Amino acid sequence: MLLALIEGKQTPEEMARHARGRMRRKIGALALALDGTIDEHHRFLLGKQFSRIKAAEADLEQIDGRIRQMLAPYARHMGRLMKLPGVDWVNAATIIAEIGIDMTAFHGAQHLASWAGLCPGNNRSAGRQRFGRARKGNLHLNAALVTAAVVAGKHRGIYWGEKHRRLRARCGEMRAHVAIAHKILVAAYHILASDSDYVELVPDYLDRLDEKRTARHLTRRLQDLGYIVEIKPKAA
Repeated sequence: MLLALIEGKQTPEEMARHARGRMRRKIGALALALDGTIDEHHRFLLGKQFSRIKAAEADLEQIDGRIRQMLAPYARHMGRLMKLPGVDWVNAATIIAEIGIDMTAFHGAQHLASWAGLCPGNNRSAGRQRFGRARKGNLHLNAALVTAAVVAGKHRGIYWGEKHRRLRARCGEMRAHVAIAHKILVAAYHILASDSDYVELVPDYLDRLDEKRTARHLTRRLQDLGYIVEIKPKAA
């Protein structure tokens, strides 16, 4: 769009049609915003800005190439980490860059989570565990894992997506992100420690984990709707 604005070869309506995502709903308003007087001086300044953008993109491509070259010895580990829901190439590269592939440096998955700052503080009162603030840890690793958790939480039909929705309803969206980020880090630890692939849990794993609680919950919902519910175990 910037190039079209600089060259002046498209009308405001044609330039507005380049909008993506939610901006597609505002094509009419964008056309009005793009309809203005742009003289040669404005085109000169826009051209300078466009040159800077192209130079920055070229630098980023060179940096990406350099990073890929340095990560070549870890291609197998990268591939396995990228099988985790929500983990893309950037997230996998960040995980390897921050914790390495030798998990003997940590006493276990929870030690790694504590070191990374994704282990909630111990906040107990009257024998009950309450939500505590996460400890300070590796900011780069935390950012990558929380970003992956946000993506994983939007997935349907997977364990982490279902877990994220339940946590979000109970303790809020941000805490749900951090909890799923903790699970991603623990899964990454076991993948790197055992040199094995990630195995996805079935979507109804949480229901199977506590069948009695689920049965009580569903029974109560049906009773609230006015039904009489009688539960009998199914024959083997």
